[in-house]
Amino acid sequence: MSVHLFIAGDSTAANYPSNQAPMAGWGQMIDRFFTNNVVVINKALCGRSSKSFINEGVLNKIINSIEPNDYLLVQFGHNDEKPDKALYTEPFSTYQECLRKYVNGARKKGATPILITPVSRRIYDNNGNIKQTHGDYPEAVRILGHDLQVPVIDLCSSSTALLESLGPEESKRLFVWLKPGEHVNYPEGSRDNTHFNEVGAKKIAGLIVKELLNFSIPLRNYILNRAC
Repeated sequence: MSVHLFIAGDSTAANYPSNQAPMAGWGQMIDRFFTNNVVVINKALCGRSSKSFINEGVLNKIINSIEPNDYLLVQFGHNDEKPDKALYTEPFSTYQECLRKYVNGARKKGATPILITPVSRRIYDNNGNIKQTHGDYPEAVRILGHDLQVPVIDLCSSSTALLESLGPEESKRLFVWLKPGEHVNYPEGSRDNTHFNEVGAKKIAGLIVKELLNFSIPLRNYILNRAC
């Protein structure tokens, strides 16, 4: 029996075409941590916030397709922060209100929602510590998860720890950092501190899967040993 793992999120989770390689989202890599019983349906889209994803009807499409015993991973925040009326949400009001719709929609269909705090950006202070650029959004997810008794994967914390352990130079190998002429898709090079390359996307997906092992949910039974 197949289990469907739906992903709702932004560019850090999205699938990317070959002409944007090596850029990749964690949702593009997460299937390799599961047995063939898990079918990943990645609906994450670049440039979306928790609000715009709903307003564009993408959440409704997921809810119409999701079935009992399926799962919905939800990660937003990068674009909810932007001062754009179509995107912006306030952490402890509209952001949480939007996330409730994902949770309630999945639960009404008998599926299991899992909230994820936004992944950290590769921005360091002078002491080699990651700057917390997401403000109150991660805490808003943690609080909402507690209130609704929804599993929360604290990707903000785990990715911060990962990037700080690597340091400013070594961490570049996880992101789309390229010298001019190094890759055909980025002839002028790239210094992207938000979006991952394939190595980084797989690493972030691994962080998520490791936290899934902490939850008493059937999905953990389909996780391969290499994710441990």
